Amino acid sequence: MKISEIFYSLQGEGSLVGVPSVFVRTSGCNLRCVWCDTPYTSWAPEGETLSIGEIVERVLESPTRHVVVTGGEPMIAPEIVPLTERLRTAGLHITIETAGTVFAPVVCDLLSISPKLANSVPHEREGGRWAAQHDRVRLQPEILKRLTSEYEYQLKFVVSSPDDLAEIEQIRSLCAAPEEKVILMPEGTKSNLLHERALWLAELCKERGYRFSPRLHVDLWGDRRGV
Repeated sequence: MKISEIFYSLQGEGSLVGVPSVFVRTSGCNLRCVWCDTPYTSWAPEGETLSIGEIVERVLESPTRHVVVTGGEPMIAPEIVPLTERLRTAGLHITIETAGTVFAPVVCDLLSISPKLANSVPHEREGGRWAAQHDRVRLQPEILKRLTSEYEYQLKFVVSSPDDLAEIEQIRSLCAAPEEKVILMPEGTKSNLLHERALWLAELCKERGYRFSPRLHVDLWGDRRGV
């Protein structure tokens, strides 16, 4: 598998925020979010080819039983299913981070699904050449329904404006997701912007009964790799 990085840190987002975890970041993505914070797995994918055995060996070097398989989009990685099976055999708690556009019969304890909203469409980046393709792929209703019916999940949305709430509620309704499974997170890679957006986003969460998530890793270490 092509892996961009493996590192030990704290889970920075979602329902397991703060949990020490090993991150296995696959390289390659079928989307091109304008605000993507890991362009080295999407816009310009990079990494090294590792066997499943090598990946699991590196994961087990860390003193935690939590592993997060992320990307890019890990569900398009050719060996994602056998990788998750080997991680389960090793006795690990597995979270998979996905945009929810592709189905694969993975093994996991938590499927962290982050459907991409209209705020992700790259209308201007690189002259907008990825905009139409990204917009066509970013939401796959039947895939979302299947994933949320077959796995323990959370729906984690990147929010840049209060106007995003209408689309979030449409997706939530599509999946019949209860409020406690919906997690809203401010968009941004700078602490000051995250704080500014967190103030109004927290109020929206209180009004709607949704969960709020910080971006803990950005608050602690800034916008850099390996954290």
